[in-house]
Amino acid sequence: MGMLEDFVANIKKFFNQLFKKQKTIRLGCYGSPNAGKTTLANRIAKDFLGEEVGSVSKVPHETREVKEVEHVEMENEGKKLVINLVDTPGIATKIDFEDFIKYGIKKKEAKLRAKEATKGVIESIKWLDKMDVVLVVIDASKDPYTQVNITILGNLEARNIPVIIVANKVDLKKADVSKVRKMFPQYPVIGISARTGKNISDLYKTIFDVVK
Repeated sequence: MGMLEDFVANIKKFFNQLFKKQKTIRLGCYGSPNAGKTTLANRIAKDFLGEEVGSVSKVPHETREVKEVEHVEMENEGKKLVINLVDTPGIATKIDFEDFIKYGIKKKEAKLRAKEATKGVIESIKWLDKMDVVLVVIDASKDPYTQVNITILGNLEARNIPVIIVANKVDLKKADVSKVRKMFPQYPVIGISARTGKNISDLYKTIFDVVK
């Protein structure tokens, strides 16, 4: 009777481990407008889900609401990771409706977009408290030392949230990943092109390293 009970207990243990719900990590994409957050989120979602998160545009603040894609199963070198992928509106210290007019958007629409973009920034900051890991996306073709980048990283450090800096747009001639690394030596910095997919596997490996 004892052997039978042990056998049943072992079977239960086996199936419990087999079907045990894997912990879900909330992974956020943060950064300035047009740094490539949505392009990166789309790349990750397409690689592991076969679908994109949102539309990409040269017009700033195209993403004006937080978007979360749940249960994205990432795989890397035989390891699996379940994430909720979060694409956030670009963080900006100032949002002016005239910035939209420059792109041919009419005044009424531009004012509405500016209002929505401002709400989006506030929402993005609120969502920081929900994050497990954050990808801070920086345009590697521009000066990385900006008020926005410093503010985002300061907020994450205060919350003790793990950070990976994504030096994006390495496909551009002006891109300089070494400058980003020099500016933020305390963080892992991965140079990629979210648009072309260059070095994206290095980013995936780093995500697994940071999470595990």
